[in-house]
Amino acid sequence: MLCLEFETTSRSDMRDITSQLRSFVRRNAIEKGWRNGILALFCPHTTCGLTVNEGADPDVRRDMLTFFNGLAPRLGDYHHAEGNSDAHIKATLHGPSLTLFVENGELCLGTWQSVYLCEGDGPRRRSVWLQWLAGQEE
Repeated sequence: MLCLEFETTSRSDMRDITSQLRSFVRRNAIEKGWRNGILALFCPHTTCGLTVNEGADPDVRRDMLTFFNGLAPRLGDYHHAEGNSDAHIKATLHGPSLTLFVENGELCLGTWQSVYLCEGDGPRRRSVWLQWLAGQEE
């Protein structure tokens, strides 16, 4: 298993990690022969998740943060003693994992898509675990 580390900068954050993932895949395509397959990503934190969404317009990220903060506000009728129940709820909504295709040594995403690390209880240092699953070569 491989790991990438990221710093988040605020309590609720959607950090675009696409460029780091693209670099990671390209480097491993050269060093390890990754050509066609699947890159599985897993976020091993209970207050942080992963998602794919539009990366071209920063208002989309702002709108999503506003929506999730409204859906699960920091202060609510929560019982969890640590005071971060909202972050646990957001992480569940985002989910802990993604499966991304790699073709010809390049990460495959739609034209406007980016990969986001969705922080709910930052700022913190976060890990994303990666697993390469080789596909059949044509």
